[in-house]
Amino acid sequence: MAKRDYYEVLGVAKGASADEIKKGYRTKAKELHPDRNADNPEAESKFKEANEAYEVLKDADKKAAYDRYGHAAFEGGMGGGGRPGGGFGGGGQGDFGSAFSDVFDDLFGDFMGGQRGGGRRAARGSDLRYNLRVSLEDAYSGLQKTINVPTSVACNVCNGTGAESGAEPTTCPTCSGMGKVRAQQGFFTVERTCPTCSGIGQIIKNPCSACQGAGRVEKDRALSVNIPAGVETGTRIRLAGEGEAGMRGGPTGDLYIFIEVLEHKLFERDGNNLYCRVPVSMGTAALGGSIEVPTIDGGRGRVQIPGGSQSGRQMRLRGKGMPALRGGGPGDMFIELAVETPVNLTSRQKELLREFEDLSEENNPESSSFFSSVKSFWDSMKG
Repeated sequence: MAKRDYYEVLGVAKGASADEIKKGYRTKAKELHPDRNADNPEAESKFKEANEAYEVLKDADKKAAYDRYGHAAFEGGMGGGGRPGGGFGGGGQGDFGSAFSDVFDDLFGDFMGGQRGGGRRAARGSDLRYNLRVSLEDAYSGLQKTINVPTSVACNVCNGTGAESGAEPTTCPTCSGMGKVRAQQGFFTVERTCPTCSGIGQIIKNPCSACQGAGRVEKDRALSVNIPAGVETGTRIRLAGEGEAGMRGGPTGDLYIFIEVLEHKLFERDGNNLYCRVPVSMGTAALGGSIEVPTIDGGRGRVQIPGGSQSGRQMRLRGKGMPALRGGGPGDMFIELAVETPVNLTSRQKELLREFEDLSEENNPESSSFFSSVKSFWDSMKG
């Protein structure tokens, strides 16, 4: 049976561009794929026909021969070199893999990290993490800090190329610069990173003696980091381009600084608010008075304690908390009273306290309420 015109098979006009031919084949490959046409016995033969047509028309030399001589260019004595595409059987299986992989690259190459039209870019350097501990005072005021980061930097002997001065990388002979090799497994073509060039697409015959061809060397770098006011544990600061250098001139990764704010002896932080537990004497709590308290900025605040205050009572100092990292007003500071029972009493102090205790039966409402409830509980149990 006479073969159909290859342009007609792909549904494109004669003289179609390479992109139009690829688009036509992609459409036919999707439409006629045997996995999607299990109930159509003609789909497989038409799919092989489309594959054969694309194998010819995607190649500039074969396309030129076909445009001049037609199918005869690849038959018998016209120098065509045999059948251009063999479908699923025999030696044509590799050609099918090549044709279908072109479409696979076109559809998924960017997603899989590939690059059309040749070798891949040099590998990007890794991102780095640096854990930085700061005091609560530094988190309050912010600071400029210099850190030392062990990392990989571009080799200054070869300027990051990995080759000796004047030498140029050459195309990898294993993958022909693609950075990946293909292997046929049944119907499918499997791609993997080229083992010779590690996916770069180039090899170095004369590697740099300083970096052994990597294009980068290990080095400690001193970086000045701006820590903004208001940071808290878990805050992440990104320094673009300050990570590890890429292989053989590849782009540099980023540096991520993770903040940990250390615990403080006086203040406890909750978001933008601060809490300070302040002990007060029993007399001050009972009679009331004024106490002086510290603030996170190094200043002093004065708090008025009402008479009869109990342990756990809180007073607020507005605007004396931590600054907001992303705008907004500062938090507040809360003073929590801890009424302190005196210890190591003298005989006179004990005498005065006993006298006070005898005179204060009506001054302890919480105790009176509690023991009244206890008496009722015991009476109910007896009943």
